[in-house]
Amino acid sequence: MTLFNRIGQIKLVPVIKIEDLSGAIPLADALIKGGLSCAEITFRTSVAPRAIENIRNEFPQMLIGAGTVLNPDQAATAVKCGADFIVTPGFNEKVVSYCCEKDYPVLPGVCTPTEIETALSFGLKYLKFFPAEICGGVNMIRTLSAPYPTVRFMPTGGVSLSNVTDYLSCKSVFACGGSWMVPAYLLNSGDFDGIMRLTAEAVAAVKA
Repeated sequence: MTLFNRIGQIKLVPVIKIEDLSGAIPLADALIKGGLSCAEITFRTSVAPRAIENIRNEFPQMLIGAGTVLNPDQAATAVKCGADFIVTPGFNEKVVSYCCEKDYPVLPGVCTPTEIETALSFGLKYLKFFPAEICGGVNMIRTLSAPYPTVRFMPTGGVSLSNVTDYLSCKSVFACGGSWMVPAYLLNSGDFDGIMRLTAEAVAAVKA
């Protein structure tokens, strides 16, 4: 089973910005207790690499993505720290080329036919659709799927409990990314029980 098939079975990828390294382990524990063994840790803070490393060492069963990767050096650091896959906000050819050369799984961000065709030219068929809601949401994905039937999308950006099942009803959507399961106010206040409850709520919704 490929990595993206495994993510497709999980269906949800919480997108997380960790400011305090001490919260990495209890956060991962809350996600697992809530029913999710997958997370995308964004490279928006200086502690992201260490957070990935700590989670990898403590919870080897988790699938860990490194998000907001903007250059090959960050990609290399993420993989060295234990990330299973790389996520970019847009189609960054330098990062994609580097990941393809190193055989690192990468989910580049796309929102136009041109970007999709560029991804296909690299042999990539699993892509992040971002920012999903602003770029047309479910209707846009269904429209794009007509000329690109082999592409599978992970919509991220504006995905929430209220619309996640709409996205997952699209045959071309293999998973959804979102930050609503780990809102900053809960993470920064250390309310990991609250994160666990939101995670369990999301897992129950997509399994219903």
